[in-house]
Amino acid sequence: MDDSAIRHDTITANGVALHVARLGRGGPLVLLHGWPEFWLTWEPVMRRLADRFELIAPDLRGFGASEKPDHHPSDKAGADVHAADIVALLDALGIARAGIVGHDVGAYVIQALGRMAPGRLTGLFTFDCPYPGIGPRLAVPEMLAEIWYQSYHVKPFAAAQVGASREGCRLYIDHFLRHWAGGNPAAFDDVLEAFVDNFLAPGNLQGGFNWYVSAQAGRLAMIRGEAPRFPPITVPTCIRWGDSDPLFPVAWTDRLGETFSDLDLALLKGVGHFPHREDPDRAAAEIARFFERLPG
Repeated sequence: MDDSAIRHDTITANGVALHVARLGRGGPLVLLHGWPEFWLTWEPVMRRLADRFELIAPDLRGFGASEKPDHHPSDKAGADVHAADIVALLDALGIARAGIVGHDVGAYVIQALGRMAPGRLTGLFTFDCPYPGIGPRLAVPEMLAEIWYQSYHVKPFAAAQVGASREGCRLYIDHFLRHWAGGNPAAFDDVLEAFVDNFLAPGNLQGGFNWYVSAQAGRLAMIRGEAPRFPPITVPTCIRWGDSDPLFPVAWTDRLGETFSDLDLALLKGVGHFPHREDPDRAAAEIARFFERLPG
């Protein structure tokens, strides 16, 4: 078998057919993407970690080549649903325990996993983590120019409007990939057309937007200061926060200890929202350093 070739499988988990990209051998790490992403966002990190870990990068339901169970706006794609998919994926792969790396949407999913199935997790790792402690700061006046898309994505016409032409879709997706990649705006240039192809595939824009439809009630509760309180997640957690992320300011790290009781937190200087693409050498090194010190 060619160990340098990424393997692609379709695996039914929690009643949904998930596309999964896999590479490497060793302790299993599951890589959970955000929006506007799919499994390909992780490829640079996968290449750098394949000699030490088995990398498992699923497309979340509604994204990429995974099944889209809801083709219209739907609130059935929240963090708990995605977390149940990942637990079922581990079952289908015969994996008792795995490390989980999450980003953006995936960061919400790792929190749900940390509460739903802590015994299945060796550790949690995320970049620039959204979490309940951000609270009303999400919608302070200076942030409104950043979070506008979250309100747009819940509109029933949004997916049709963004997908009305290839150029329109390219402009939309490229805006976020460039603007949020504060340390390296060209981080996605080599795969931009693949990302446009991905989101123009039938159902993929709405599939991704359904995350925002599902998260809307919780987002509004957080803005009102009414986010539900949960006991802290006890699974060992590592968060590396890019200091050039326009979407998640560094000041928002101040209450992470309320959500994660066993927390390794540090800043990543010179990178923004996508460290795994902006500086994959450093991102892979941080992931490896954390998981290599944990028991399997």
